[in-house]
Amino acid sequence: MRDHPRDETFPQTEIWTGRATNRFQWLLALAGAACMALGIELAVDSAWTSGIAPLVMSVVGCIAAGLLMLFGTLAFVHVALKVDTETLEVRCGHIGVPRRRIPLASVAGAEFAPHVTPRQWGGWGYRWRPEKGTAVVVRRGEGIVLRLWDGHTFTITVDNAEAAVRIITDRLVPPTPGAVH
Repeated sequence: MRDHPRDETFPQTEIWTGRATNRFQWLLALAGAACMALGIELAVDSAWTSGIAPLVMSVVGCIAAGLLMLFGTLAFVHVALKVDTETLEVRCGHIGVPRRRIPLASVAGAEFAPHVTPRQWGGWGYRWRPEKGTAVVVRRGEGIVLRLWDGHTFTITVDNAEAAVRIITDRLVPPTPGAVH
């Protein structure tokens, strides 16, 4: 997490982008790669004498666990947030999946959250909790809480979240009287 001066002004640009990264998850990805390597090593150079079934189960188990750890962690190593004049787009990981696009017309408000932690949401990643809403949490620190017109909330961990909140609230259109959201 980086420190940003709180009193600097940000010019209104066409597109605002922000990111948050969790370098710790690279260690988990490395552990996943090690599990895959162990599975491959067992398959190639095995001295098992108790039969083929235990060997196959070990190889498949190691490779499956390794793939789950590797791709599960790489999908949430970082989050990228892009705000343009009409939408807010959240992309996770190197492939950009999962991705969520929220029209600014469906956002009722945005708030700065100084302390968002994986513990509050049940871990890293794309999370949903009935009492809290939905979140993309890739690290502990500052974040944005979007209140949507349908009553849901969406939380995103991102560096320089205060600037993002200012930009989002500046681009929100006030509701028209009698409009149903």
